[in-house]
Amino acid sequence: MDTNIILETQGLTKEFRGFVAVRNVNLRVRRGTIHALIGPNGAGKTTVFNLLTKFHIPTAGQILFNGSDITAEKPAQIARRGIVRSFQISAVFPQMTVLENVKVALQRKLGLDHRFWQPVSTLRTLDPVAMDLLEQVGLDDAIHLLAADLPYGRKRTLEIATTLALDPELLLLDEPTQGMGHEDVDRIKDLIKKVSAQRTVLMVEHNMKVVADICDTITVLQRGEVLAEGPYASVSVNPAVREAYMGTEEEHV
Repeated sequence: MDTNIILETQGLTKEFRGFVAVRNVNLRVRRGTIHALIGPNGAGKTTVFNLLTKFHIPTAGQILFNGSDITAEKPAQIARRGIVRSFQISAVFPQMTVLENVKVALQRKLGLDHRFWQPVSTLRTLDPVAMDLLEQVGLDDAIHLLAADLPYGRKRTLEIATTLALDPELLLLDEPTQGMGHEDVDRIKDLIKKVSAQRTVLMVEHNMKVVADICDTITVLQRGEVLAEGPYASVSVNPAVREAYMGTEEEHV
């Protein structure tokens, strides 16, 4: 077993009433890297994410995490193993402050879920940890703002912060820069690069500039199958990739 591989899929396949959304995908994500899944709309990227986090059950194939077969495990088991997908716990509570949102996420990590019904003000012991996390992501100047009042880009930053509060070993980010302006994209890109120092990141991303700047390995999907894989320098000049996907994004590369 290659201990450098944190996540591996073997022949991963998903059928929906005769339609094959993902076909025979063999994915190997190296520990401590940023790995991107890219491809045109309908390529199967989100379905792969749903299979990895057990929102869908594979029709065929295996999923291995740290060498253990997790194919049959439930979403809660996956999360306990340290696989966290951004949207799973990033449903930010709009009428809570930035600090309170992070403290709610920290409750889960510290095994305090049974105290969820208590007022957030009773969890002051979590303040130092929450403040440290918010400082890491650049939100320490907004701790008393309501989440609802944050600009879009900073709200997405808060979502990532609540994800990081669970201290994931493998962080799955689904379109983290979607809908953002250039300044927010750069901020989120830098944040992902920063947080990847202590963990592995697998991300679905449409912005080729982000992918080119921070990703170590890129897997290109087309019609549910792996079309190409490798570093951006080689994938971006692959004729099949350029025809299938990159051509529509060349102005962003």
